[in-house]
Amino acid sequence: MSCVLFNEIPTQDGKRIIEIRLNAERSLNALTMEMVELIQPKLDACRDDDSVVALILDSAGEKAFCAGGDIVNMYKSIKGEGAKDFAEIFFTREYKLDYTLHTYPKPIICWGSGIVMGGGMGLMNGCSYRVVTETTHMAMPEVTIGLYPDVGGSWFLNHMPGRTGLFLGLTGNPINAPDALYLGLADRFILSELRTALVERLQLADWQGDAKTAVNTVLRELEQQSQPQLAEMAGPIRQHAELIRRVTDHDNLEAMQAALLAEDGSDKWVVRAQKALSHGSPLSVRIIARQLERCRHLSLKEVFERELELSVQCCRHSEFPEGIRALLIDKDGKPDWMFKSVAEVDPRVLDSFFESPWAVNPLSEQLN
Repeated sequence: MSCVLFNEIPTQDGKRIIEIRLNAERSLNALTMEMVELIQPKLDACRDDDSVVALILDSAGEKAFCAGGDIVNMYKSIKGEGAKDFAEIFFTREYKLDYTLHTYPKPIICWGSGIVMGGGMGLMNGCSYRVVTETTHMAMPEVTIGLYPDVGGSWFLNHMPGRTGLFLGLTGNPINAPDALYLGLADRFILSELRTALVERLQLADWQGDAKTAVNTVLRELEQQSQPQLAEMAGPIRQHAELIRRVTDHDNLEAMQAALLAEDGSDKWVVRAQKALSHGSPLSVRIIARQLERCRHLSLKEVFERELELSVQCCRHSEFPEGIRALLIDKDGKPDWMFKSVAEVDPRVLDSFFESPWAVNPLSEQLN
């Protein structure tokens, strides 16, 4: 069976809604090259098809919308066991897909229930209507594998309140539904049990007028039904807003790390952040901070171009594959990081990650 299913949902007034369903439940719908190559042409075809009024992006199963990217094949490629140019081709096509979602002219509703991590964050954040449920569990924990939050993370982390994006980039702390709304990573909260009702109401909506109005009307009604449960849920990130402001209010990363590690160890949410920052890659900590700084005022197109450069460089150095090995291949949980502390990171090594591998970026002509 195909790793992506395309379903046509007829509306009462003769139009069509296209459902794009990630269909790899056993791998928690991790995004593969094959998925990207199936979704991109479908989006391109629907763009100019007047009979298609909206799209739904969702997934098989209840555990995860999309738990990340194709890390195993990435590792094999880096180690010379797979396609030589896999990393460059995969990242180029993945980022093009993400950019297409961000700039798509028709409403795309993403049903972000369950686990949403890595590549899933890229897909979801590109959609015009991002729905979270009571089971949504978002995270960008790339610091633990020697990478950085890509797939547009350099864009959406920079658009979070204050320095929250920097904090989450450095720690990878999880994000639930209330916090996703607070951070601007989601637009609506709807109970997972209303998934069928969503489709049914979209079918009955009036699509003769503005499509965005039709979608908003349906989502607004379902969100109002879901409000009682949302009101009962706590948002740990919002609750820790003052702590985040305090520990990131320093002039360098060493001081930020020391401030976080000095916080009360009885708070489980804080302990999780402390563990990630102290056990993650010191080089990644440096990369994440610099990437967010250099992308702060760039356009979305420029952000994806810079991410492609950095991601390919990460695959050419040893830190990222070592992180994959320790956490996902051998699973010994003991990565041998290039540097043992943030203070020891060689500035020349850090600089090398931000050099473009090409004279002309492969995305420069593809993102229009």
